[in-house]
Amino acid sequence: MVKLTRLNKTILVVNAELIEFIEATPDTIVTLTTGRKVVVREKVEDVIESVLAYKRSFMQQGPTERSRL
Repeated sequence: MVKLTRLNKTILVVNAELIEFIEATPDTIVTLTTGRKVVVREKVEDVIESVLAYKRSFMQQGPTERSRL
């Protein structure tokens, strides 16, 4: 899960596995595999880094730790 901020400054937590693509138009638009689009305050690079950090932390856990999640 990654924490993002909507334009109205409310916090949104998104399942990183559902992100299909990210656009900068100039606002950052995150499109999910469900078709839902979310406009966020973070820059594209920051969203990518958040997703990578999430995936790194998940992959560093052993199989026993993952089964407890």
